[in-house]
Amino acid sequence: MKPALLVIDVQNAFLGSGPGTESLHAAIPYIQTAIALFRKRGLPVVCIQQIDAKHGLQPGAAGFELPDDLGILPSDLHIHKLYDNAFNKTSLLDYLRVFAVDTVVATGYCAEYCVLSTCRGAEDNNLRALVLQGTLASDKPDNVGFVESISETITMDALQALLSADEQ
Repeated sequence: MKPALLVIDVQNAFLGSGPGTESLHAAIPYIQTAIALFRKRGLPVVCIQQIDAKHGLQPGAAGFELPDDLGILPSDLHIHKLYDNAFNKTSLLDYLRVFAVDTVVATGYCAEYCVLSTCRGAEDNNLRALVLQGTLASDKPDNVGFVESISETITMDALQALLSADEQ
């Protein structure tokens, strides 16, 4: 297995005072743990950001930017998307193919929209899509459990064990 971590739409605009704020704040520590795990293993970390000019989500705007403590580096791949599915009209698939990635581990916001759509896009492109438990957020907290229940979900412990086994 050659995985890449997808950090989807963890942007300042969604950390403000909306209905998903609490859920996203709760997911960030788990996302940070996943980022550290992928870095330790030398595996790709991909930062995906939504562009939506009518809602102020555009490069350079405060809401578009990432939380300072998230752990995304300038050297990580940064994908800017216009659609829920991060594979739609972006270079994401090309990048993953260059690194021979066959599995994506999805984290982020919003579970039932961008995360789920990106997982389906991965599967449409013959990639295995895993949702990392505890790393999803939504304006409707029940939807996190729903997305985890209909997706191939992996726990942090299982991911750590799987990545450790791949090293041997």
